[in-house]
Amino acid sequence: MHELGELHELHELDGFENGLIARFEEHPVLAGVTRLPDEDFAALLLQRRFVSLAFTPSYDLAIDLLRDGEGLRIARIILREEYPGGQGHTPSHREDMTQDLRRLGVSREALVASRPTAATLRAITDTLELIADAGGRDDADLRLLTFLRFWGEVLVSVEYGRLWERMGPLFADGSDGGRNRSRFYHPHLVHDAKTHSLATVSLLSDTHSDRLAARVTELLGRTDGADWADRTAGFKETEERALQLKTAFYDQFG
Repeated sequence: MHELGELHELHELDGFENGLIARFEEHPVLAGVTRLPDEDFAALLLQRRFVSLAFTPSYDLAIDLLRDGEGLRIARIILREEYPGGQGHTPSHREDMTQDLRRLGVSREALVASRPTAATLRAITDTLELIADAGGRDDADLRLLTFLRFWGEVLVSVEYGRLWERMGPLFADGSDGGRNRSRFYHPHLVHDAKTHSLATVSLLSDTHSDRLAARVTELLGRTDGADWADRTAGFKETEERALQLKTAFYDQFG
């Protein structure tokens, strides 16, 4: 349980985080996604695919550097969910993404021909650099789990929420009462989302964001030498840098 003063501080951190989320939602490319020409939207999705392919190595690198046992357990569970089924009969989340791209009209030929741009490669390498840097800090566990949550879950849900404004109607099956046929984008929009404030999450929360947030808030509340201001400064810096990575990727389509 959090003390009253700590709850107040967590609500303040929550306001800071929500401000970053609002800034990302209003990125000109995301806010104007419904107005993009079809070929530009397809190009965006193909580049975003390369960032998604970097999701699992990013988690693996963070897991290598984590020392917090509970944080490790949560990260391992999330990583393993990317590859459901141990017998090879169930598509991975990456395969589900490719299936969704095909349903959106992206051909196999376009998939084969696509290559990451310089900006996309920079977004990926800067992500790995940020994780490595976080792992070398005194508050490594807090920074690593904060990054995995904000970069890999919260902001992903925000991205897909905006993209869904454009792609949602294309996944509605008119022959089946409008049933949503998305296997990747919509499920990730839902299970990566932030649904509770930092002050009210628990390890029983359903989404990836909230499960990680529960451990992040526990680490924020530790009294192991660093004071609250130091811990929250690391949290804020990590989230700001994660947002910069995301916005830099979308700047290339502006």
